[in-house]
Amino acid sequence: MHMRLIQWLNVSGLAAGLLLNMAPASADSAPSFSAAPCCQLCPEAKDPKNYTTRTQQDFTVLMQGKGDWMFRSQQDLLTEFDTTPAAYERLREVHDAFKARGIDLVVVYQPTRGMVDRRYLLPADYATYDYNKARKNFQGMLGRFQKMGYYTPDLSNLSDDDKPAHDFYFRGDQHWTPYGAERTAQIVAATIKQIPAYKDIPRREFETHVSGRLTKNGTLMGLAGQLCNTSYSVQYSDSFTTEPKSVAADSELFGDAPMPQITLVGTSHSGKNYNFGGFLEQDLSADVLNAAFPGGGLEGSLLQYLGSEDFQKHPPKIIVWEFSALYKLDQDIIWRQVLAMLDNGCEGKPVEVAQSATLQPNTRTDLLVNGTTGVKDWVNGSRRLDVKFKDPTVKDLYATLWYLNGRHEELHIEKPTSAPTDGRFAFDMRQIGDWGDQTLLALELHGAPPDKSAPPPVLPAPDPVTTAVHVSALNAPAAAEVAALEPQPLQVKLCVRKESPNMSPRTAQAGL
Repeated sequence: MHMRLIQWLNVSGLAAGLLLNMAPASADSAPSFSAAPCCQLCPEAKDPKNYTTRTQQDFTVLMQGKGDWMFRSQQDLLTEFDTTPAAYERLREVHDAFKARGIDLVVVYQPTRGMVDRRYLLPADYATYDYNKARKNFQGMLGRFQKMGYYTPDLSNLSDDDKPAHDFYFRGDQHWTPYGAERTAQIVAATIKQIPAYKDIPRREFETHVSGRLTKNGTLMGLAGQLCNTSYSVQYSDSFTTEPKSVAADSELFGDAPMPQITLVGTSHSGKNYNFGGFLEQDLSADVLNAAFPGGGLEGSLLQYLGSEDFQKHPPKIIVWEFSALYKLDQDIIWRQVLAMLDNGCEGKPVEVAQSATLQPNTRTDLLVNGTTGVKDWVNGSRRLDVKFKDPTVKDLYATLWYLNGRHEELHIEKPTSAPTDGRFAFDMRQIGDWGDQTLLALELHGAPPDKSAPPPVLPAPDPVTTAVHVSALNAPAAAEVAALEPQPLQVKLCVRKESPNMSPRTAQAGL
């Protein structure tokens, strides 16, 4: 494969437009200019108080690197890679549940930009960044994944390549370049080839070629432009397409090809722009189903894939799960959803109660009220909720789970807005600590984010003829947030889930 150097355009917006009109980009040539760097970070970009929005706070604070490079002081120079004992317990449970289905999980745990590209830090920042500590802790985290049974390629070796032909990450953006995706795919493929299931996966040859030009308006530079009231350069990279070498058989042309036995899920790094899935196909000589999409975060594409017909009817032998080391792994609701969707929610399970309702805007609706026909033993430890909206575009579930002893759990489950979803929210009931012993009183669904100052719902005394749907008005501030919300028909089920393998004892050690 003929690789071309990533080019930079360091000119003003007006000049860029004129130059691009004179020399349009193509797959065969890239614009090349000689110009001084545009800008240096202003003092406002170095003040954390100016990072006010949720998105901006993810970039706190921007740091100027060599030339046009920028870094984030907290995320790119991270040196600690760990999580909580409870999260390790969940990660082990997730691995074991997939393994019980005959699926091997490959975790592509991305190193930080500081680890891979520290040579572009300014001398003072280079001197204070403890790279050796970062690499040691990063490899320690890989080791803990491996002890739980995950296949985990070691991408820390990418930091040994001090003079790569092309940038691994974009200079002003958190994403890897297609060349970074290619280098990662080579390491990941070498790990996958060690999995026993790989030897039984059908092979065919793929080839990759340059198919166009990728233009990247960097997220770091975009924020710098906002804070400093200026504009920054655009980075160009070759874009790539991977295709089978041989002509497809008639069965494939008419949609009858067998489903790939390797699936890729993950973040926007695994999306089409960077061709990570294509490079994997080339290096593995095997078809890869790319279920990843931009904006999916840690779990978005995995959950969407687990709920799909593709997975439920044709589960793969290997799932490649790509995500950044920056994601927090102690979000228990993520693992509760993963375990539920892997098991297809309440489908095929003993359903203890099911109920249909319409969630109105500006209201809260109490469902599954325990006591309408006698108090039931709806204990968290072995139960699961499965909520299905008729409208598949519903992206948010706001809920409060009330328990007989007065305790409650507030949930906000958010689906990605960047891809079609199914309006389904399935999750296991909370089990950590003594939550597994709690008995459900009611599920309260909100047509808006719940008002935390509002009193708990007044539920009826046990009465065999009382309906289990109760609606009350939300306060005005919450109502204002959902003025445009339409009534949403839904169905909710409470079921008894299967016991996950190796559930007991429910303890974990940080030093797995």
